[in-house]
Amino acid sequence: MKNVGMTDGPAGHGVPGHPAGRAGFAGSAPGRPGSADVDLAVLLNRVGRGDEDAFGAVYERVAATVFGLVQRVLRDPAQAEEVTQEVMLDVWRTATRFEPGRGSPQAWVATIAHRRAVDRVRSAQAALRRDDQAARPGEAYDDVAEAVEARLERERVRRCLGSLTELQRESIVLAYYGGYTYREVADLLGIALSTAKTRMRDGLIRLRDCLGVM
Repeated sequence: MKNVGMTDGPAGHGVPGHPAGRAGFAGSAPGRPGSADVDLAVLLNRVGRGDEDAFGAVYERVAATVFGLVQRVLRDPAQAEEVTQEVMLDVWRTATRFEPGRGSPQAWVATIAHRRAVDRVRSAQAALRRDDQAARPGEAYDDVAEAVEARLERERVRRCLGSLTELQRESIVLAYYGGYTYREVADLLGIALSTAKTRMRDGLIRLRDCLGVM
């Protein structure tokens, strides 16, 4: 995996590079609840102030998990490596936007990773459509309308997620954006497995009603 060699970080500083190949990612495990969660939140706060050492610590803690999440979506290790670096760059650039009161640091990073991975898939699909149109010029396709529709759908989902309780929202984000199991979600949030299942079920029911899904 290539180092993060960007030069457009906060205050003109380059984002610190952290060499980590796929082998280094394979052995990662989800973070532990409690103090580890607090530590990561504190580190993100320091990253928001431009602390490169703190970013290095965040990178070591979450990059492997990010890679695993992205690879689940892309199914391509090489692309997953690239997107993981994009996610970590986003973490460096936007750490000031993390608000501990709105969710766990793991859920925040998982959301960034999921969004980046899905954007990569959509970009690839759009490129395929353009190639297909070029090969068949007689067929018109309204890419702009589709892009607007997709954006409106994302806004609906974001609004509906905001209507859930904090625990419901975190459980669903970790499970469906982060790809964690019920047990891992319970461990990350420091709650009983039965509680995690109940909150996720109730949250999904509310989401279904909000989105009007039959």
